[in-house]
Amino acid sequence: MSALVQVDGLVKHYRGSRGWLGLKPSAPVRAVDGVSFSIDAGKTLALVGETGSGKTTVGRTLLRLVEPTEGRFTFDGLDVFRLSSGPLRALRRSMQVIFQDPSGSLNPRMTVGDAIAEPLIIHRLAARPERPARVAELLGEVGLDPSFAPRYPHELSGGQRQRVGIARALAVRPRFLICDEPVTALDVSVQAQVLTLLRDLQRTHGLTYLFIAHDLAVVRHVADDVAVMYAGQIVERGPTDRIYSSPRHPYTRALLSAVPVPDPDAPRSRIVLSGDVPSPTHPPSGCRFHPRCPHPLKDSRCASEIPGLEDFGGEQWAACHFGGKPM
Repeated sequence: MSALVQVDGLVKHYRGSRGWLGLKPSAPVRAVDGVSFSIDAGKTLALVGETGSGKTTVGRTLLRLVEPTEGRFTFDGLDVFRLSSGPLRALRRSMQVIFQDPSGSLNPRMTVGDAIAEPLIIHRLAARPERPARVAELLGEVGLDPSFAPRYPHELSGGQRQRVGIARALAVRPRFLICDEPVTALDVSVQAQVLTLLRDLQRTHGLTYLFIAHDLAVVRHVADDVAVMYAGQIVERGPTDRIYSSPRHPYTRALLSAVPVPDPDAPRSRIVLSGDVPSPTHPPSGCRFHPRCPHPLKDSRCASEIPGLEDFGGEQWAACHFGGKPM
């Protein structure tokens, strides 16, 4: 069975601003630099990494909210990056997004009912007399009472606003949802409720998710596979159980060491990384992680040779010269 979502060599570079006096343009911003992955229908791939690693840019580029520089994205056999405006508009029914900030993604001047009905109007999915019933149905699916329809976003809690955002995304009956850090802005208890809702909706509707997050603790129980991004590139990917039990890349190990453990007496071995994510305009040569890498075997190859993704078995891949060696 072929994957529903197939991304090959995705690149997104932003043109650099012009230098002093506008005489010379600065280096381009390499937000995404050669990302490849696939997602089978009904499955969830978590794309994780620090702020600035390029995760959100991947999601926005797949939806063509920003245009790619290079690469190929096929959705159910369709080459999305080659579609003209008409076919792309029709395809948008199948691909929707849940944004990180539920406050910023909802128009404060539109009621909840109007916000959910808007995609029904745009895609001509329900006549005017049918819309209130469809809105009520969608509110019920996300755990909200139909009485929320005449309310405005400022009258709702953060969790309720995010549920409205999910209902709006579901209105056009999509097959693929890009969840752009959908629980980051929520309280911990509300995060669990929204994650459970997303998992239930996936089972009910057969949805496929690209789940973007910076917190590995959040994605552990919702993702089938994990791809770890650093400085615009995927440095490790594989099934969730293997990534958590046997990480191969030093960056993945550092991220996992920072995940909180509920038992205060449990042994911890925290890996503290020095420095920050490198500038996307001037990424390091060789392995982009080498200036911060704590691996004891690190040598001159790391600064001069770009490591390719190596197969470690069990569909787990890592881009590290010493990925098979313990730290």
